[in-house]
Amino acid sequence: MDNLHHAPDTLLPTPLEPGLLQGLPPGLPAELSQESLLAALGGQALAQRRATGVDAERTLFDELYLLSPVGAFLLEPDTTIAQVNITGADLLGIDRARPGSERFRSYVAPRFLHDFDAFVARALASDQPQRCQLQLQRTRGERGAPVTLIGCAADSALRLTVEPAEGRLHVLEHSEERFRRIVQTAREGIWELDRAACTAFVNPRMAEMLGYAVEEMRGKPLVGFMDAEGRSLLERNIARQQQGVPGRHEFKFMRKDGGELWVHVAANPLYDAHGGYLGALALVSDITEHRESAELAWQQANFDALTGLPNRNMFQERLRHEMKKVRRERSFLALLFIDLDQFKQINDRFGHQQGDALLVQAAARLGACMRATDTLARIGGDEFVAILPGLGHVQDAERVAQDIIAVLNRPFELAGAQQGHVSGSVGIALYPSDAADADELLRHADQAMYAAKNGGRNRYTYFTEDMQSAAQQRVRLADDLRRATAGNEFELYYQPIVNLKSGVVERAEALLRWHHPERGTLNPADFIAGAESAGVLIEIGARAMRQAADQVLAWQRTLGRPFQISINMSAAQLRDDAHGWLRYVEALKLPPKSLVVDLPEDLLNESAGQMLEPVRRLHALGMQVALDDFGTGHSALAQLKEFAIDYLKIDRSFVAGLTSSAHNSGDLVLCEAIILLAHKLGLEVVAEGVETPAQLALLKDAGCDYAQGYVFARPAPAADVLALARRGTLGAIGAE
Repeated sequence: MDNLHHAPDTLLPTPLEPGLLQGLPPGLPAELSQESLLAALGGQALAQRRATGVDAERTLFDELYLLSPVGAFLLEPDTTIAQVNITGADLLGIDRARPGSERFRSYVAPRFLHDFDAFVARALASDQPQRCQLQLQRTRGERGAPVTLIGCAADSALRLTVEPAEGRLHVLEHSEERFRRIVQTAREGIWELDRAACTAFVNPRMAEMLGYAVEEMRGKPLVGFMDAEGRSLLERNIARQQQGVPGRHEFKFMRKDGGELWVHVAANPLYDAHGGYLGALALVSDITEHRESAELAWQQANFDALTGLPNRNMFQERLRHEMKKVRRERSFLALLFIDLDQFKQINDRFGHQQGDALLVQAAARLGACMRATDTLARIGGDEFVAILPGLGHVQDAERVAQDIIAVLNRPFELAGAQQGHVSGSVGIALYPSDAADADELLRHADQAMYAAKNGGRNRYTYFTEDMQSAAQQRVRLADDLRRATAGNEFELYYQPIVNLKSGVVERAEALLRWHHPERGTLNPADFIAGAESAGVLIEIGARAMRQAADQVLAWQRTLGRPFQISINMSAAQLRDDAHGWLRYVEALKLPPKSLVVDLPEDLLNESAGQMLEPVRRLHALGMQVALDDFGTGHSALAQLKEFAIDYLKIDRSFVAGLTSSAHNSGDLVLCEAIILLAHKLGLEVVAEGVETPAQLALLKDAGCDYAQGYVFARPAPAADVLALARRGTLGAIGAE
């Protein structure tokens, strides 16, 4: 080993000569540098030298001369041992693989602790080597061994060299036998590769790991001990290093008997006195048993041995994860509980082995029905469950259930040219509407599955009969809505909004109506939820906004005065301008304050970063914003200013409680408080659902700015509302 030296600081990556590539995996580029190969094997010192440019003496520990005749340590500021070479570990009698549990200070003889602490303080504060002579002892009470410590700061750590008191020269002169003993008895494999990546030397432990005699390994190329997987790992690691991505230092070798050997490798370059590359020295640790036991334990704990699908344990973990995601994103998921009908007869007729074969085929068919984001698991004998997150509509879950029933109805090929026939019963439960937690959701899906069995099998059923009926209605409604959207069956009605001080009809609320060919004229409450599930709500809303914008412009021209239309909009509509209604409104160049967008109060609880920008976009186009049904949600007062709300609309449930004898009622107090709060914040108030002159009078006395409701007029087509607006004031005000 006396021909090994540190490389000059100016050393650049040296390409491996074409004739020296015999030890490398086939297909690697000839210009591959020695540095890349060493980094892939776990050596990082050369790359660190290029990055920092520090001299060879200061990078002694980074290069970590594994067989250096002196102890080399890297210590944390509290002297915890972060790294140690073989000589250092032998000196203190510690395990080199787990140094982090030891503190160097605990091995200093007590009477030298004061000197040691002072030395550490000096060394950490200096980039020049500091020296200290003291005694080390492996255990308290034994006679200390005199040593010389040489240390200096290395970033936030302490780089430390420990030399016996007689000095380095003496150690070098007497180290040959000691090194031979260390190498021959080391618990880790030591593997020296020459510049062609072939074996130059191995210690007995390395040969034992691979099942060879030492003599058999000499001269064999590195990749001669690898199969295709092992070479692929090495190639990928080299590629990751070249891309600047930290590589893994775990590699696979093949033992002489054909068994697998998984190892952790730390490699370091070897140079001659002139900086010429000689090869690499690697320290190899056997991790096969640990890797296999950990992988087997994890596999057994989380996957079904027969089908390879996630088992109940992993299913529950993934279900909880997906439910958290649903709560965060305010979406929903479906849980499908799948049971194979007549499976017991398959076992009874053909035997359990054939039954298992059918289960494997069934699992493959079910998996083909899933998306990449879905989770299919086997949680019992013939019971499977599927988690379907991120669904756009309830119908998506129904389509998966239909596919499952279809694939299970096909015959299953069994041994002996026989066929097995089963069907599937599927229960569907939705989160969060059907359950509060994972256990309840699974239980409800299970109940729905049994309902499907009791209903005749080979079908799917929702958790409740009401939901089953609603699902059928949703399917019909979705079809009708798609037809209505294409057939222009929707119309905007308008309800006048009156200024309570002047009695003038200054504005109107646009309210959507659907002229259903069979069910007559429908209010939004009858179809909005269905439109959202069917995926047509945003398109319907965009058309309504364009129609309202056209209408307000026409009324302003006809009346010759300002007029305003308010229209309801959901958070989803506000975020999505895929149908271009914003651009349409902008192109009309409406006078400011022509349109008011009524937003739900709970919108203020959404992430400010997501909703502030869309609201600001409305203001930038001259539109105003009203908070609809105020008092029924959970908005904070600070959010009213943050979102620049212009109007508060008192919910009709508060107005309904106002009567001529309700001067001290709770509803009146709430209305008065909302009006006072709004005025203090510079906002105006609109009362919805005003039906009687008594309610109107109380609201006027409380200082409410605007009102709408049956006391003035019901929602009506545009022509009727225009006629009311032309009258100026409405008679209901004078009828109090």
